Amino acid sequence: MAGPEWRNPGGGLWGGYAIGLAIRAVEAEPESVGEPLSLTLTYAAALPSGSLEVRTRRLRQGGSVGVWEVEILPAGSDLVGVHAMVTMARRPNTPKFAFAKMPDAPPPEAMPSPDPPAGALHFGAAAFEQRTLEAFPPKPTGDSRSLAWVRSRRGPLDKVLLGMMTDHSAPRAMYALGRAVMTTTLSLTAYLHATEREIEEVGDDFILVECEGRVGGHGASDERSSYWRRDGKLLATSEQLAWYREVRPNPTE
Repeated sequence: MAGPEWRNPGGGLWGGYAIGLAIRAVEAEPESVGEPLSLTLTYAAALPSGSLEVRTRRLRQGGSVGVWEVEILPAGSDLVGVHAMVTMARRPNTPKFAFAKMPDAPPPEAMPSPDPPAGALHFGAAAFEQRTLEAFPPKPTGDSRSLAWVRSRRGPLDKVLLGMMTDHSAPRAMYALGRAVMTTTLSLTAYLHATEREIEEVGDDFILVECEGRVGGHGASDERSSYWRRDGKLLATSEQLAWYREVRPNPTE
């Protein structure tokens, strides 16, 4: 049952809710082995709040890696709203290496945390507190890169909440066109690099979200994000493709 607080401004469910639901559904399967490693979602249609049906199917199970298919539908409907492919894996002990480096950012304690107006804790804000020096909606500056400290309002961070966080940043089209734009996610892929234990070590602390867009045109725009633990550990990365259109004001009479 998806409550109305998870609806986005367009009326359908926030995309991050479907991400968390897909992860939780596969984790709950008795035949599921390991922990979520990656997932790719296609948003075929908006999901309404209320009762939902979740269908899962194991496509393959190897010695270490399993692949699952998830379909999320409105209850009583045959029309799939969100389709997900989830990779589960046993995480072996292998030599570690890292090429990526956490960007410099002021600590979250030095950033403002404005109180939202009454009733404003909806969709992503219902799950996460965000601290950033940027205003919302963002203003076009010629640069799409943003940094924000984010932490869970729903208890200690886990893979479900980390997955949901990958659909929490402002659309990059806003950084080019301002607030006069409507966007919706077409597809999103998240890579959960950290193990469950490495994510549990975050607890209730903030993580740093680095997000940027590269290009937009003919209705489609992209963005990519990285999710850093305070000590510099890269927890996850994501890639997203969004559909957008410019909203032109009505001419004055």
